[in-house]
Amino acid sequence: MNALDLELRKTKEEIDRLVRNWRALLDVMPEMVVLIREDCVIEYMNPSAVTVFGDLCRLDCRQHLCNAGDRCGTCCPIKLSASGKRKNAIEETRISNVDVEYSFAPFHGYLGDRLVMLVMRDVTERKLHELELASFHNNIEEILQQKIGELKESEKTQQNLFREINVLKRKLQHKDQADEMIGTSRKMRELREMIDQVAGSDATILITGESGTGKELVANLIRKFSPRVDKPFLKVNCNSINDNLLESDLFGYEKGAFTGAGGRKKGKFEIVDGGTIFLDEIGDISPKMQSSLLRVLQNGEVIRVGGNTPVNVDVRVIAATNVDLVKAVHESVFRLDLYYRLNIINIVMPALRERKEDIVDLATYFVKRYREAFKKDVDFLPDSIISRLLMHDWPGNVRELENVIQRAVLMCKNSVITEQDLIFSTKPSSSPTSDYLDEVCRQFGKKSLKDIIADFEKELIVSCLQKNEGNVQVAANELQVGKTGLYDKMKRFGIAAKAVKP
Repeated sequence: MNALDLELRKTKEEIDRLVRNWRALLDVMPEMVVLIREDCVIEYMNPSAVTVFGDLCRLDCRQHLCNAGDRCGTCCPIKLSASGKRKNAIEETRISNVDVEYSFAPFHGYLGDRLVMLVMRDVTERKLHELELASFHNNIEEILQQKIGELKESEKTQQNLFREINVLKRKLQHKDQADEMIGTSRKMRELREMIDQVAGSDATILITGESGTGKELVANLIRKFSPRVDKPFLKVNCNSINDNLLESDLFGYEKGAFTGAGGRKKGKFEIVDGGTIFLDEIGDISPKMQSSLLRVLQNGEVIRVGGNTPVNVDVRVIAATNVDLVKAVHESVFRLDLYYRLNIINIVMPALRERKEDIVDLATYFVKRYREAFKKDVDFLPDSIISRLLMHDWPGNVRELENVIQRAVLMCKNSVITEQDLIFSTKPSSSPTSDYLDEVCRQFGKKSLKDIIADFEKELIVSCLQKNEGNVQVAANELQVGKTGLYDKMKRFGIAAKAVKP
């Protein structure tokens, strides 16, 4: 063997040794290693690759590693080598349901053939973890969104509860204050509900009913429950002021408007601007006052006496009367348009005889009030007293009952009110008119018929005015005479409405 052959043999042995070492190195690698020839045939697979994909040697990689080929170009090593793609760049793909990350390295074999080494690592488990983390992250977001939604819903529910609690508090407060209206009868329950319903608005309120039924108390409660509770509140008895004075009192006047008007003065409507005004005995105002009041209700403006410029005011009007305004409208003594403006909401006060089931509660309330006021030790109402209270017709309503109980507590000598202490204003068995007729008959021969008739007429007018608490309009309606005519007779007989008022 010559030297050349010996050198070739040694070179071949060295190559074989390198190949064996190289294969031994690839065989022990945990990564999957695949060698692909230029014609796309798989030349070699290390044990890790065989374990995962099976033995694919001598097979076309395009049929078995197509996903990787499509992704990285391993099906065409020449194209891959010429593509300029960065070597050893780690990318990911999915082959035969196995998630792998891979890198490649084109090189030449010891025989000069062109090969591509594809090194893959199984990342299926890592992908599963990533999916689990992503799912967990999504679940966390969903849970957080759900919790946020629940918190928002809870906050909304809490706000609704707070609103309901506030409403209940207001109702309880209204109920506590409405306890000033004594009575548990159906009519009183309906009255409380009506007050609670209308108090929050700015609508004009007309309170009607007989004298002594508590119209002013209802006006006070409406104002207490209204948004204007902290604003000014004035009460005006329209029957106690002369018409001319009433106009200047309500609407004000300009300097020089009349004798004594030394300067401009605001009326009550301007003073109470933003608040509430209570016009009691509204049925007794004159036609001129009715026209002025209509302007306030329609346009929200007043004109001072002696002035020409309207003044805007924001006032809620609560009116009250014991006059039958419908009848007054028919008799042309009250304006129809003003009646409609006042009668937006009508609260009718029930007479005490219509709710006698409340008499015991009212009597007990008045006993407690006046025993403290008079420092009396009265704490008992016998059945006989209650029976007499229930039998009485109470033409003066609650005011009359209060007067009777007040007088009884004051006159009571012991801790129990007796029948002797209970004195009614009029006895059911007696008639003031018949008593007076007897007195008139005793005047025969002493006075002329003209004087007797004049005295009798005077007594009738005084009696009628007393019955109606000095209300001239109501007295004129009951006597079926004109208001002006009644004033003339009162002037002739020297009768003053205020003087005959109880």
